[in-house]
Amino acid sequence: MDVAHAQALVGDLALVPAVPESDATGLALLGDWCHRFGPIVAVDAPDGLLFDAGGLAHLYGGEDRLLEVLEARLSALGLAVRLGLADTVGAAWAWARFGPAGIIESCAQHAALASLPVAGLRIEAAIAKRLGQLGFGRIGQLYTLPRASLTRRFGPHLVTRLDQALGAVEEPVAPLTPVEDPNLCLGFAEPIATPEDLTRAIHHLCAGLCRMLAEHGLGARRLLLVCHRVDGVNGRIGIGTVRANRDAGHLARLLLERLDTIDPGFGIEAMRLIATRTDLQAPEQLGTLHANHSDGGDGGGDAELDMLVDRLIGRLGAAHVYRMQPVESDWPEHAMHRVAPMAETYAAALPVLPRPVRLLAYPEPVETTALMPDHPPAQFIWHGIRHKVVHADGPERLTPEWWRGGKDRAERDYFQVEDESGRRFWLFRQDRAWFLHGFFA
Repeated sequence: MDVAHAQALVGDLALVPAVPESDATGLALLGDWCHRFGPIVAVDAPDGLLFDAGGLAHLYGGEDRLLEVLEARLSALGLAVRLGLADTVGAAWAWARFGPAGIIESCAQHAALASLPVAGLRIEAAIAKRLGQLGFGRIGQLYTLPRASLTRRFGPHLVTRLDQALGAVEEPVAPLTPVEDPNLCLGFAEPIATPEDLTRAIHHLCAGLCRMLAEHGLGARRLLLVCHRVDGVNGRIGIGTVRANRDAGHLARLLLERLDTIDPGFGIEAMRLIATRTDLQAPEQLGTLHANHSDGGDGGGDAELDMLVDRLIGRLGAAHVYRMQPVESDWPEHAMHRVAPMAETYAAALPVLPRPVRLLAYPEPVETTALMPDHPPAQFIWHGIRHKVVHADGPERLTPEWWRGGKDRAERDYFQVEDESGRRFWLFRQDRAWFLHGFFA
């Protein structure tokens, strides 16, 4: 129906523009996600997926349990799904869309499809309409009709779809190819265990994997090195980079810094390097001054900074390497937040009045003495030390953002004060109580 008719039926109808290209991309991504349940998954455009469950049901405790798992996992993604399971693709398609959904028992599709509308045969809408006008609205009504007459009147497509649904004709399926992470394996004639041999192997693997990534215009963001020991135990090393990188020397150094976490045992017989996460990385033109740098970077300051950050993260951990990004907020606790060290920067409007160089994690209460209730303090006591105020500037009234929740919604009056020794503090008054919040240089 058209939009006006739909809105007349449903007053608060939500309208979203259709983007078929994005739908097709999303359906393919969903199909690739479904490879975790089985190896053969195909796209049935525009709104379906075909899944070959042959030989898999016993892994889930039966066909009923398999459908329950699929429905639960897909529903958890926010999708509304209808599942049909049958011996043929056509029968499962019709059962999911026009039947009660669920399972058609083996070899029972002839009886199960009989009561379904002819549109369940995946035929054109015009053919289904013509069949209905002639009194053939159900699939079962076509069983006894001469195939030659159906072909002559409606074309071969109708007969082919009917035979495919009943299992008389095989239906080819073009499955999606699972996306495999770029990886490289290196086997050894004799097990290795010395640091020198392991170092040479890691350099060899990094060089080969970087050549593979360069052929596809990719750069590594996360690498996993798996060392297969002769006793069947696997050792693993994982590293990450702040930007896509295919500098073999740099990636090898990151892995070697964590080599001491690998116990070679009685020897390592094979090593595999896997790029578990990659990003696009366009090739860059190198100048003569940068001729010694590999394809992974341009030799400039940005590439060197990236490598430094990668090494710091490898040694200290990602949680301990970050930078502060200003946020457009007058409330001191919300004016800065942590971001990744190489995250994209953006301009933020900073407060006009000065702010302390050090802000306490939480405001600390202080005892104050003032000449008048609305005046700045003449002195205050913090951690048992008395500070006599010789200069004060303020107040600056700050109000928290209205959209933030929390119990503390009171305004604050901030003062910049200086004590006798020249130290400058940032104090505020809130509900007649005083707090210390920061220190000026």
